[in-house]
Amino acid sequence: MTSTAMYSRSISRPSTKRAAPFAALTLGLLTGLLVASPGLSDEAPAPALGDEIEDLKDEVLDLNRELFLLEEELLFPANTQVAVYLSMDTGNFFALDSVQLSIDDKEVAKYLYTEREVDALYRGGVHRVYMGNMKAGEHEVVAVFTGVGPHGRDYRRATSVNLDKGLGARFLELSITDSKSALQPEFAVRMWE
Repeated sequence: MTSTAMYSRSISRPSTKRAAPFAALTLGLLTGLLVASPGLSDEAPAPALGDEIEDLKDEVLDLNRELFLLEEELLFPANTQVAVYLSMDTGNFFALDSVQLSIDDKEVAKYLYTEREVDALYRGGVHRVYMGNMKAGEHEVVAVFTGVGPHGRDYRRATSVNLDKGLGARFLELSITDSKSALQPEFAVRMWE
């Protein structure tokens, strides 16, 4: 197996964790400066001052959004990016509990689903399980699904795919569907073009 230079840090929401305090601090400082300005009395702020504060809030939110996008571009350049998503069908034969994702025998993501998240997947939602960087070349992607299968038994199944990563971003979909003919769930990995 080839060694990959992947970014192994979980990115469930790191940029918002860092950007939110920045936005709150900036908004707090701006509000404090406006309130402590000389010449303002204890009277209610003039409507123009309220409008200025709202404009500043909007600018801070716009800057926060731009920072998030820039950070994502820096962390995951388009030519090395790989993202893995999960989707589900009706779920008559399988109740999902968790997914574990490994790339080249290295665990890169593990996710435990709540009942509400599984319900959202049944209704057509898609969950991004992993996003990271991957060198060009051959890689093996393995997904292990854990849950409750037919007849209420614990169920653990894996599926894998060999991925030939070239230049450009790659997107994979882990799909769980019901096989009515076999009365079993089916697990597959699809590559999006």
